[in-house]
Amino acid sequence: MEGYEGKFKEYKDDVNKYYISTAIAYTSGKPHIGNTYEIVLADAIARWRRLRGYDVYFQTGTDEHGEKIELKAKEAGITPQEYVDKVSGEVKKIWDVMNTSYDKFVRTTDKQHEEVVKKIFKKMYDKGDIYLSKYEGYYCTPCESFFTETQLVDGKCPDCGREVELKSEESYFFRLSRYEGDLIRYIGDHPEFIQPESRKNEMLKNFLEPGLTDLCVSRTSFDWGIPVDFDPKHVVYVWLDALTNYITNIGYDPDGSSEEFYKLWPANLHLIGKDIVRFHTIYWPCFLMSLDLPLPKQVFGHPWLITGDGKMSKSKGNVIYADDLVKHFGVDAVRYYLLHEIPYGADGVLTYELLIEKINSDLANILGNLVNRTISMVNKYFDGTVTNKGLSDKLDDSIEFEADSLADRVSRHMLRLEIGGALDEIMSTLRKSNKYIDETTPWTLAKEEGLKPRLERVLYNLLEAIRSSAYWLQPFMPDTAKEICRQLNINIDEASEPIAEYHVGIPSPLFERIDKEKKMEEINNSN
Repeated sequence: MEGYEGKFKEYKDDVNKYYISTAIAYTSGKPHIGNTYEIVLADAIARWRRLRGYDVYFQTGTDEHGEKIELKAKEAGITPQEYVDKVSGEVKKIWDVMNTSYDKFVRTTDKQHEEVVKKIFKKMYDKGDIYLSKYEGYYCTPCESFFTETQLVDGKCPDCGREVELKSEESYFFRLSRYEGDLIRYIGDHPEFIQPESRKNEMLKNFLEPGLTDLCVSRTSFDWGIPVDFDPKHVVYVWLDALTNYITNIGYDPDGSSEEFYKLWPANLHLIGKDIVRFHTIYWPCFLMSLDLPLPKQVFGHPWLITGDGKMSKSKGNVIYADDLVKHFGVDAVRYYLLHEIPYGADGVLTYELLIEKINSDLANILGNLVNRTISMVNKYFDGTVTNKGLSDKLDDSIEFEADSLADRVSRHMLRLEIGGALDEIMSTLRKSNKYIDETTPWTLAKEEGLKPRLERVLYNLLEAIRSSAYWLQPFMPDTAKEICRQLNINIDEASEPIAEYHVGIPSPLFERIDKEKKMEEINNSN
């Protein structure tokens, strides 16, 4: 691997560029809230990077080929294309419901993607990295994966626990084994490549150290896939097709890539679920090495969002959909819960009851109450206008620090992809602002004319803390951030810097407290 990166002189090392992708959603059915967590997480990162001045390209989309799709379409009595058109539309609709700011929504049935995948397959074949052989193994249709007998768990799929089927068929194989040493060296030289650390250790211990076996990259037992140009009874196996979406959709072409490709590649971050880390940190890097392309800078395998009784599945009957949650609670409340309550490296739990508790405690009590109280007092005591007259008290030091340092505190967490930690910093500022009200008692200061300057300073400090919090809330709760600035009567684009004079608007509740019993009854009646 030594000197591998020295090949890539034509790639622009633009420190201002930031290419982030999600895994493309498999079009086997409507995405549940666990699937939706990933796009919201990626959106928060993309929005934060834009606020920091980066030129962001954010890509998502749908993975639409494979035996599973062919079978589901047959069951539904429609063509595979009709089936994926419907499901891809549902995925895009939910991504839009969640107010995500992707730049491109890609589909693996796009003709341009299909044509480039054919060229990629041929290039790897001509290089000797793909060869024809025969596959015998245990196949899991839902996971689109083959396994050896020793990899099975109690005779079932090690990934999903379902039944497997012994299959034998002629297939093309990719020489993963050829790149094993190079990949191990690359991971050792780039400790940031696989995150969190636990995922990296898992890949090394469970897959790389025991040795890589060559990978099946074509199938003949079904038709719904991209045909292999020079052997059309074969279709390109789903992982080679799906993973290459990260380059085909930004202009990669073996016959000559676009300027956009050289600007955007390598990706800064592939954000994926922890269950597909193997495909993105072993198969994908080896494919890229075969194509003589740089590897992505980082792959982050995020945890799962589970319900109170485990991982979501239709068979368990515990599936929750994002659009249903939004209908009951609003977009930003759902976004807040997803981004705040899922730990950095551990699975998070979602129940309706927990969501209601978090809305009441954090969004209604801490955030909504602070904004409403502060703007109401500014209107009551100063007819809506307060100015920074430079009068300060020792009691003000802490609240001033909160507003001034929030950008750096949020950034420290975001750079480490600790999204919940970044939101914690904002919530900490809001909590301390509420405490500051209790300590300074503005209603007492208002009783004495001589204390009016002090009262004005207190209210100004509160507005500044709210202004700073609103600005940095944008990546996580974009609509709420805009509404706070509307009530403050300031332009959100100017909210990154202190404002000398405020002319506030009329307050209105950001989040109403929810009666848990009534809301649960409403939810149960709607299901």
